[in-house]
Amino acid sequence: MNLHENEHNYSASNYRTPDGAPSDIVIFTITSQEKETTKKALPMRELQVLLIRRKVWPFEGQWALPGGFTRETETVEECAVRELKEEAGVEHVHMEYLKAYSKPGRDPRGWMISHAFCALVNEKYLADRKASDDAVDVRLFPLFEALEMNLAFDHHDIIQDAYLRIQQQMLTQAIASAFLPEEFTIGELYQIIQTVVPTFEEKNFIRKVTSTQSRKGLIEEVHLPDGSLKLSNQYSQRAAQLYRFTGFVPELSIYS
Repeated sequence: MNLHENEHNYSASNYRTPDGAPSDIVIFTITSQEKETTKKALPMRELQVLLIRRKVWPFEGQWALPGGFTRETETVEECAVRELKEEAGVEHVHMEYLKAYSKPGRDPRGWMISHAFCALVNEKYLADRKASDDAVDVRLFPLFEALEMNLAFDHHDIIQDAYLRIQQQMLTQAIASAFLPEEFTIGELYQIIQTVVPTFEEKNFIRKVTSTQSRKGLIEEVHLPDGSLKLSNQYSQRAAQLYRFTGFVPELSIYS
């Protein structure tokens, strides 16, 4: 720190600045596939992450997160939006800031401080994905398969951190609604939660989530015009009660 520095003698050359400030984007989704069975059953769901195959050095040919360098005329958030569209053909998704990554040597091109963003979105937002710019391919990979891959840069660490973020959100926010129809059964809701948080095994889940005192207006029963309860046997032989989210925003965990 120069105690004699002021607006008249300040020079940026006196300070080491990063060689670049890239934005990296972690996009998760939950895929759904109907089971090939004669019995009624919930579809198979899997948490997947969006990756691009790099076209250029460094890590040419390796899988990585979409991302790129921030321009002087944009914010890191604007860079994330632009790069996601340019490299993967994905747009109109809401991303949240994750954290900055500044470990020395994380990028062979020099001192790079990357700002990471993440989102868990419905697969429909990824339907038109297409590789371009610095990417030769773009695909969805099952999360745990991606974490076993030799990813570029420190993208393994970024994905791990982003995964912890969406797990926390799944248990404290109503983000499961993005993967459910307007009216759903408790079984469908429980399956979405476990797809993101496999360790979630709330024994009293049904009682808690359907209890007015516990859920405090999070979900409500769906009724028919005559006032009777609306049921569905789409995924089970025995008809199950239908529910819908109310729009209530909880302060603590909404499922336990």
